[in-house]
Amino acid sequence: MLDRFKSFWQNVMLAPFVSLFLRLGISPDAVTVVGTLGACTGALVFFPQGMLWQGVVFITAFVFSDLIDGQMARRLGRTDTFGAFLDSTLDRVADGAILGGLMLYFAWVAQDRLSLVLALVCLVMGSVTSYARARGESLGFRAETGIAERADRLVLILVATFFADVLDVAMLLQAALWLLAVASTVTVAQRMLLVRRQALAAGTPEA
Repeated sequence: MLDRFKSFWQNVMLAPFVSLFLRLGISPDAVTVVGTLGACTGALVFFPQGMLWQGVVFITAFVFSDLIDGQMARRLGRTDTFGAFLDSTLDRVADGAILGGLMLYFAWVAQDRLSLVLALVCLVMGSVTSYARARGESLGFRAETGIAERADRLVLILVATFFADVLDVAMLLQAALWLLAVASTVTVAQRMLLVRRQALAAGTPEA
């Protein structure tokens, strides 16, 4: 859903940063690594202490690296696949840190077992969502579909976390976790069905 805005951010809002980093000789891989470290630090340092909105602000300062590194690689004409592999792998690390940090918050600060379980479901299903696409595409099928792409999941959880803390409305974050858990599960089912249809059309026998 939010992928349609990628070109706007990359070509308009983030273009000056891309040019600056290239002039400074910074590599796209370095941006990827620093962005992941920043997101993980924000989630695992701020969230467990109950500093939710502060953590979101800190994380947001680094999540745009996911758009910057790809644009830098294209400007440099890089065609190697390691950058894409690194980016996808570290995305999973950042996602895990964000939801893991929230789980620690629910366990240590809020003592909210239901939200803790919901965050765990979101963490697991988010990982399966990414795996389903990667595995499907590795087998030669198209698997990019679903109502909850990574960008959608990330924006939803960060925005809900920020406003739940600022407005002191805990139910807002819990509602977002419910929505995210359901949407992630539906997305996994959608990708499985899409790959299954393609496999049957190609004559691949069912296991």
